[in-house]
Amino acid sequence: MNKRLSVIGNSLGVIIDKPILELLNIDRDTILEVKTDGEALIIKPADTESLAEPKKSRIQMIKEASKKVTENHESAFEKLAK
Repeated sequence: MNKRLSVIGNSLGVIIDKPILELLNIDRDTILEVKTDGEALIIKPADTESLAEPKKSRIQMIKEASKKVTENHESAFEKLAK
């Protein structure tokens, strides 16, 4: 994928497509680490272990949502199982 820089105020920025943001679990509040190896620009989510409240993993979010649905609709699932 090739991109051009976009003007943002008096700076330049790269627009990151939504599927990539979702894949990396990045949103507007995510702290990013920006560095270079001398040839490439490397942008990735910063190590959140040192932050007070790290982001939940996608797997953890799915487990929590599944538990909530199961608890809220337990009787319906029991009826369906019969």
